[in-house]
Amino acid sequence: MTSTSVFSALAPYGWDSAWADAFTPHDAEGLLPGRVLRVDRGQCDVVTADGVVRADTAFVTPHDPMRVVCTGDWVAVEPAGSPRYVRTYLPRRTAFVRSTSSKRSEGQILAANVDHAIVAVSLAVELDLGRIERFLALAWESGAQPVVVLTKADLVPDAVTLSHLVQDVETTAPGVPVLPVSAVDGDGLEVLVAVVSGGTAVLLGQSGAGKSTLANALLGEDVMEVQAARDVDGKGRHTTTTRNLLALPGGGVLIDTPGLRGVGLWDAETGVGQVFSEIEELAGRCRFQDCAHESEPGCAVLAAIDSGELPVRRLESYRKLMRENQWIVAKTDARLRAEIKKDWKRKGAEGRAAMEAKRGGRGR
Repeated sequence: MTSTSVFSALAPYGWDSAWADAFTPHDAEGLLPGRVLRVDRGQCDVVTADGVVRADTAFVTPHDPMRVVCTGDWVAVEPAGSPRYVRTYLPRRTAFVRSTSSKRSEGQILAANVDHAIVAVSLAVELDLGRIERFLALAWESGAQPVVVLTKADLVPDAVTLSHLVQDVETTAPGVPVLPVSAVDGDGLEVLVAVVSGGTAVLLGQSGAGKSTLANALLGEDVMEVQAARDVDGKGRHTTTTRNLLALPGGGVLIDTPGLRGVGLWDAETGVGQVFSEIEELAGRCRFQDCAHESEPGCAVLAAIDSGELPVRRLESYRKLMRENQWIVAKTDARLRAEIKKDWKRKGAEGRAAMEAKRGGRGR
């Protein structure tokens, strides 16, 4: 098969000249390029110029969860064989990673080579702004452009109320498009289609957020199974159980993911800073370079809180995510862990000294 035919066959899945150049050494070995559509139990479905093939991933490092083959990877596959093996994957342009729920402090890669991270948020329940910030931190850290999609917009028929909800999320997501969308009547879909048509998009969100319904609307057919969410909390069962990559009819590629109950950060300090860019900007004006924004004189962040420019909730959420991220990183970095313990001891000593000074003052 010629390089031209390979290009035309894989272009709908995101193949371009840069990927072709990166694959050149593997082409010389007689391997086939392909993109991973789904992975399960050490096997994966790979779309190649010869069609979709089933391949084993045993040759790719299995012990490091960050280096396993995942949905969205471009891989080098054996041209034939039973079983057929994936030999390697091409260097990833972006990677969406979260921390696992295990006690081993490992990262779990959810999807690779993603251009847009679509955070689906249901309007059927009260907005959880903290969870939106958490998803956005991971999205920014991955290298993808986040987009917040407020699903089930048809359940908010009042235009003024819907506008206020959009504004609340826009305040929470600086620099991120916020799109109210109804898969039922199609409102907002054209804008979303235009956003995702130029690359690979991954759908993220909790169970019951309407991801599968949204995926079907973008695909133009009922490909993904849909289940109703519970009325009491808007949550649903995991309709999607694996990450699936699908080519969109209008161009672009969509990766649908299972609902994420836990969204742990994984070395996402840059992403957190991007989500809270207004706090980072204010911090640059603080009198002290290492200002903790707690009680220091000349703190621009606290001044913004006092003036009402910065909501208290935003600062509290920022602190929470930064602490969590620092703790995750410290679990895998002994030096940083020692520094954190040293800092905790210093603050504890300062607190005790302050208490002693107060008691001494009362005794005079």
